[in-house]
Amino acid sequence: MESSTAKENLQRFAGDLEVGLGQPELLRRVNARRVFGLLCLHGPCSRADLVRYSGLSAPTISGVVSYLQRKGLVESLGRGRSSGGCPPGLLRSNADFGYVVGMDIGRALFRFYVADLNGKVLIKWAESTHSHSTPEHITALVRKCLRRLQSDEKIPPKKLLALAVSVPGMTNAAIGVVRSASPLPTGWWDVPLGEILRKETGIPTQVENDVNLAAIGENWCGSAQDVKDFVFLAIGTGLGAGIFVNGRLHHGSGGMAGEIGYLYIPGSEESPLAVHKSGSLENALAAKGIEHSWQLLQRKNGDGHRPSRLTARRILDLAAKGEMRAVTILQRKAHNLADAVANICVILDPSLVVLGGRIGSHPALFEATRQIVEQNEFCRPQLVLSRLGLDAPALGAIWLALKSARERMLPLALEN
Repeated sequence: MESSTAKENLQRFAGDLEVGLGQPELLRRVNARRVFGLLCLHGPCSRADLVRYSGLSAPTISGVVSYLQRKGLVESLGRGRSSGGCPPGLLRSNADFGYVVGMDIGRALFRFYVADLNGKVLIKWAESTHSHSTPEHITALVRKCLRRLQSDEKIPPKKLLALAVSVPGMTNAAIGVVRSASPLPTGWWDVPLGEILRKETGIPTQVENDVNLAAIGENWCGSAQDVKDFVFLAIGTGLGAGIFVNGRLHHGSGGMAGEIGYLYIPGSEESPLAVHKSGSLENALAAKGIEHSWQLLQRKNGDGHRPSRLTARRILDLAAKGEMRAVTILQRKAHNLADAVANICVILDPSLVVLGGRIGSHPALFEATRQIVEQNEFCRPQLVLSRLGLDAPALGAIWLALKSARERMLPLALEN
């Protein structure tokens, strides 16, 4: 599956189709598809707006809008602002025609979000996985959430039009297969998760890497809105990048674009890249790398045989307060991160780099890295923190599900 911006998808969706003469029902359906796509792209908007966007006549637009309203695809919002004459009536796609689901699978937490067809998140549930996020356990949690939707929220399965899943690992998004998910427990090797969930739920399902979806989320409603060329860097238990090039998520030829945890750090062990082994940059920058550096520094300074075990966030907190050993680690990690940003920028030249994840979003690491990047004569992208935080992958999943649902809404309505 090739991901692209919502605008480009809807423009294709609203595009012209060739129709022969003497086919009034087919012509009406084609016009309905075109107008509905424009409404999703530009709505809320007026009938006059739709005339201008489509090039169709006002009577044709009125007839198509009435047809879409009868099918339950379009709703009226009342009068908009007047530009001097009578205030225009505003229309938008019917948000209640159906719903979409975005899920985020983590090692310890499973997030399940439900949104209407205008992208408004209506339900947020989180379930502890107790670090047992196996494919079987996740499938059971999905069943549980769907039953709860039907019993508590009165949303029947047939109203769920699309589902998208965020997975922390290498995925083949085109076929919905999880190739490897090292942050999760065993069992995540070449798992056809998309097919498993489609059979289990009956809902069209897409599977995507969590960092890619976080980048989509930031582009949709976060720190990278309307930015065409940017990189989202997520640093937590793992390390990865979501790359947008000319407004499109970039997967690469084999879906491996963004696996920057494998970038080489001078002085680290050189070995062939392997799916089941983490890379040198991830070993240095992710949570375990920071914690390991802390323990080594304590031993070097003679702090006893059993050095204190602190989380990576806690170590960065100490650095922010001026604790010298923690400051030493912070500066080292900030240089590693700034080097990674520079390496990315000399190849991709993004205008923006967004830092996220539990480690990447820490203010002390962000500020130290920003100061180093600012010293560059060129390759100095704007560096910002994620606005969506840990919600970013699930919100990206919502966007992906919306894209799929909007393409299915009209055919479903026309069947009735």
